Amino acid sequence: MAVRKPAQERKAEILEATLRLADELGPDRLSTESIARAVGLTQPGIFRHFPTKQAIWEAVAATITDKMAAGWRVVLDRGGTPIDRLRGLIGAQLRLIQATPAIPAILFSRELHAENDFLRKSVLGLMNRFHAAIAGEIAKAQDERMFRRDLDPDDAAYLVLGLIQGLAVRWSLSGRSFRLADEGIRLLEVQIGLFAIPSPNPTISERPA
Repeated sequence: MAVRKPAQERKAEILEATLRLADELGPDRLSTESIARAVGLTQPGIFRHFPTKQAIWEAVAATITDKMAAGWRVVLDRGGTPIDRLRGLIGAQLRLIQATPAIPAILFSRELHAENDFLRKSVLGLMNRFHAAIAGEIAKAQDERMFRRDLDPDDAAYLVLGLIQGLAVRWSLSGRSFRLADEGIRLLEVQIGLFAIPSPNPTISERPA
């Protein structure tokens, strides 16, 4: 017999199990039956908290959104330079993916791309917000003469997002064989170097002998 728990505690448990199973089984194979088994409930017990599977996915999207947005707020409220905040945003995102491996699985799932329009739009909106935050810091770095003026902030932000997404795929395919956040920051430094204003070449007389 399932232990009775407060509704909010039980909902949190269901969402945690959903994210874990989305990683283990894949979002496309996830069923309310498997969620119910994972938390020790019957399917009707699940539906007392979430009336439909769609409602579970909507709550999952809200949970991911809240976690990501909270991490971004911490970084953007800090002092430091725009480049410091750019590093912070990428580090926070990669640490969240490392702690919640279902996120890449959801991003590339059929559930997201073909079967669940609400989930697709929620994730797209979230990624647009992240893109805007990255582009904003890149533009500020340009204003402070840290990054090249010929760089389009939106294009540069897409390159940074591509770094995260490609790295997350490699991390997943490799069996999570490396530290995602550490590798991401290492590669970000390469991109920062490409975005930076080049140092003027010294003249022959200025070069060390």
